[in-house]
Amino acid sequence: MNEKNGRILIVDDNEDILLALNMVLKPHIEAIRVLKNPERIGEFIDSFHPDVIILDMNFQRNQSSGEEGYRWLNFILKKSSDTVVLLMTAYVDTEKVVRGIRAGATDFIPKPWNNSKLVGIVKSAIKLRLSRLSSGTQNKTDSSQILIGECPPIQLLRKQIEKLGATEANVLITGENGTGKDVAAHLLHNFSPRHNKPFVSIDLGAVPEQLFESELFGYEKGAFTDAKTAKEGRIETANGGTIFLDEIGNLTPAMQQKLLTTIERRHIARLGSNKSKQVDVRIVTATNADLPQMVADGTFRQDLLYRINTFELHMPPLRERGNDIILLAEYFAHKVGERYHINTHTINDGAKSKLLSHEWPGNVRELQHVIERAMILSSDGIITSEDIEFPRSIKPKDATQTLNLESLEKKAIMTAIDQSNGNLSNAASLLGISRYALYRKIEKYKL
Repeated sequence: MNEKNGRILIVDDNEDILLALNMVLKPHIEAIRVLKNPERIGEFIDSFHPDVIILDMNFQRNQSSGEEGYRWLNFILKKSSDTVVLLMTAYVDTEKVVRGIRAGATDFIPKPWNNSKLVGIVKSAIKLRLSRLSSGTQNKTDSSQILIGECPPIQLLRKQIEKLGATEANVLITGENGTGKDVAAHLLHNFSPRHNKPFVSIDLGAVPEQLFESELFGYEKGAFTDAKTAKEGRIETANGGTIFLDEIGNLTPAMQQKLLTTIERRHIARLGSNKSKQVDVRIVTATNADLPQMVADGTFRQDLLYRINTFELHMPPLRERGNDIILLAEYFAHKVGERYHINTHTINDGAKSKLLSHEWPGNVRELQHVIERAMILSSDGIITSEDIEFPRSIKPKDATQTLNLESLEKKAIMTAIDQSNGNLSNAASLLGISRYALYRKIEKYKL
């Protein structure tokens, strides 16, 4: 049986639109109200208390600018800052999307709409609203809450996160450094039934092996010299919620074994205690390493990989995301402007071309730093190509002039295949790896 929840207010001057939306959403929503006159929005917020407002952007005949929608969006969020607003228009474009998100909208609904996609967007909005109410966060739009982008891989990622969020599946998030693996982890938690419970993250790459047990499992008073008081570990703190284990590929074999035991038994014991405690946590992990290759090399436990990898989410590198680079740049410019009290900035065409032509080895994190610097350097409210400066990096002419492991490995594979006249078995033998491992590397480097 379909569970109905959420209260929806639909604001549009077209009666046919109101009727159609009401019919599509009624089987899925607890309560719906429709409104032709936006002047009565405040009245309905006070009396109906909607969780989500679907707001048309144009109410006057022959208008397509969306200015009325932005004005009423601002009114709604000032009156009820934790209400989720979905903007609706027949004239969706990138500029409107970015401006709407900046102003506090959660998503856009195009006219005409796809019924199944519409229902999915509205259900996601209701989940977000309930998450805000239960966690006490009101209209927060920081980088840990938002996955900005319109490219197909990001659209697919959003759908996967929403579906997986409702499950208890352990999820492994893969991708290069700076691609936003932590953002995906937060969203998985926000879409889960555990959203009102703790989300605890730990960077395993920054935890020395000798501190691993005390950090994850905690310790009792007197467990070691400096243990003057008892302290709960990260897993115990996350009890009932989600534990996010970042950089899991950095665990030593001994640390892998201890983590595997905890995952299998769902019990922990603090250092210095002979009593175990049951824990209920959802485990989300992330890495930029090739864990299957590490398993093949004997540096990562296959049974641990099976435990953490019920489902894998991949974060695409920024260089493969096309115009998302501009969407993200404009978003970061807005956030930096808020932080430093800098007037609204525009990124001109020259600066956009420069951003789009860059390879972005540091991905989204690098883009954020580049835009922050450009905002400080720019003048007259416009970011130009002269304001865009990328971090200095050594770019060797070929792989023999670098110690970059991936470059050296790629060149070694190409050399082995060439010397073996294309015979992959012989090439694998020359490289000292299995034929299966060579296949994976060829696929990885697209050779």
